[in-house]
Amino acid sequence: MNSHMAITRGLELEWTTAQELYRFAQRLVQTPSVSAHEDAAAALVVEHLRALGFADVRVNAMGSVIATLGTGDGPTLLYDAHLDTVAPGTLDSWPHPPYDGVIADGALHGLGAVDMKSALASMIYGARQLLPWQDRLQGRLVLAFVVQEEPCEGLAIRYVIEEDGIRPDYVLLGEPTDLQISRGQRGRVMFKVAVTGRSSHGSQPQLGQNAIYAAARLIFAAQLLADSLPKDPFLGPGTIAVTAIHSQGSSLNAIPDLCKVYLDRRLTLGETVLGARAQLESLISREDIPATLQITTYDEPSYTGLVRTAQEAHPAWVLDRAHPLVEALQQTIQVVRGGAPTIGHWPFSTDGVYTMGQAGIPTVGFGPGDPDLAHTPREAVRLEDLRTAAHVYAGLAARLLLAE
Repeated sequence: MNSHMAITRGLELEWTTAQELYRFAQRLVQTPSVSAHEDAAAALVVEHLRALGFADVRVNAMGSVIATLGTGDGPTLLYDAHLDTVAPGTLDSWPHPPYDGVIADGALHGLGAVDMKSALASMIYGARQLLPWQDRLQGRLVLAFVVQEEPCEGLAIRYVIEEDGIRPDYVLLGEPTDLQISRGQRGRVMFKVAVTGRSSHGSQPQLGQNAIYAAARLIFAAQLLADSLPKDPFLGPGTIAVTAIHSQGSSLNAIPDLCKVYLDRRLTLGETVLGARAQLESLISREDIPATLQITTYDEPSYTGLVRTAQEAHPAWVLDRAHPLVEALQQTIQVVRGGAPTIGHWPFSTDGVYTMGQAGIPTVGFGPGDPDLAHTPREAVRLEDLRTAAHVYAGLAARLLLAE
């Protein structure tokens, strides 16, 4: 048995430590942290990190929590998890109240349990296992618990890397993978099409031009376009979906002179933001739709009041199957669990759009929880999976940062 394998096996959480992990994950779920309102969750994380013995813990100007372990001049490994959640929606649809953090049938239930407070807690407890080894780390392990990922992925981790000056050599995203490996995702662009018309009284529609009718032609054409979008053998097809429609008129008995249509465009490998935009502009011209097209911009202030703007346009990315980071993660999982993990991709978008898609930093994903339960009232994650994830997080850091 080589030394990395022996060290990894020795990093398993004891039963009492695992219970602490479960209780902390429960407290996180019980602490509301809808995007741009993560302050209470951030304070809880900072308090807990310091209580566990982490000496280098801080909150950056945007409100993200950053903890660093090790001072060596070797590689920097960054673990990324987001503090924020989506809103709970209709409370009656939840089998357990979203903020109760109910533990039942061996699972933690509630908003954020899957996406992604369980991974965040597991990262902390995985790093905790390395505290006795920190003087032997040849590089640094950075925990970056970021804000506002749900409405604008990549925004806060970009701040950490570009403005805080933390440039990692490797990134691991804790987004849910059901303890498998993800090495990529499709890109995402949000388009807003403003279709114009001419108002008239509803009793005389022939005197106006109904913006909704023109928008309907756009929607139908977009639906037909969906069938012809390119497909990638690994990431699958590009997609397009109408996600919101807003019309404007002087009253309900007036012909609307404006209709805004929002289109969620997912880009598969080989597609570009510029190409997707040109495709829609061509469609609008071909259908003779009086409209303007733009990519939406996110500019909401963080809970600290800091504003960083970003276009909601993100590239697809894939890390090579044979990359050393993928292989190191796979080997670590095999030591912890036995058996080879599945290596796939996420169906949704993550901070990897910046770390890998724009910054070119090798990025891979591993986290507890079924991705299909994210953003649903059925969010629940098996407690034992938190313990397994923490063990893998500890083992991967040891493999990459400790000498044989």
